[in-house]
Amino acid sequence: MHQKPEQLYLDLMKKTLSFTLWPEPPLPITTFYIRSPVKRFLVSAISKVLDKRKLLLVQKRDFSQSQRIEGRVWPVYADTMIGLKRLDNLQYCVETVLREGVEGHLIETGAWRGGACIFMRAVLAAYGIANRKVFVADSFEGLPKPDDRKYPADKGDKHHIHTYLAVSKEDVENNFRKYGLLDDQVVFLKGWFKDTLPNAPIEKLSILRLDGDMYGSTMESLEYLYPKLSNGGFCIIDDYALRGCQMAVDDYRSKHQINSEMKEIDWTGRYWRKE
Repeated sequence: MHQKPEQLYLDLMKKTLSFTLWPEPPLPITTFYIRSPVKRFLVSAISKVLDKRKLLLVQKRDFSQSQRIEGRVWPVYADTMIGLKRLDNLQYCVETVLREGVEGHLIETGAWRGGACIFMRAVLAAYGIANRKVFVADSFEGLPKPDDRKYPADKGDKHHIHTYLAVSKEDVENNFRKYGLLDDQVVFLKGWFKDTLPNAPIEKLSILRLDGDMYGSTMESLEYLYPKLSNGGFCIIDDYALRGCQMAVDDYRSKHQINSEMKEIDWTGRYWRKE
């Protein structure tokens, strides 16, 4: 079946951003936090010696194609870890609001390497849309330490120890740039959500994509941004499989009597359309 150029472009963007065109490479063993102090010291020492010889200590990983498509992998080279199913959903949501003229900009809260935001900008570019912006909201320092006094559901959360999740604003900008998509339609909101989202220069949203993992990050995104989501716009949840995120979504929907049907994307993705 003949595909239009914009569809071919967006299909290639999804496969490139998710790195599903290539095998998943071995993972540098220093990527993730090692709990044991002894092991951490040994790995660090060995890695420094190998680095001088331009060698790298890696761990081989075997993932199925299904795991990669569903975004069950913390990848080495991919610019997004959300997988093809959630990228397909994002394309559907953005194309729908464009086709139906739902007013508002697009935002992701929790961008990592920027892949989902890059893809949203790519959709706008594919259809020649120049009057909508993509907001990239992130600390660019990883996740915050849990504030379990304010958000008891986050007690014991360990996301903040993973330096792998901390990607600098400069690196994300470079990722946009390498796809030719860094321009004035991309707006960065750098800082913790509690500081940046209340005064974000946004009047209306058509796409609200939440990828904050924790209760606090999810709740803050909903409290500050959901009221700005236009009727007919989409609220997309990336981390519903995580207890804190799920509780925040359910609490917010219950408190504000949101009865819009929440639909499943994959094992962790959910979305609904604001009525």
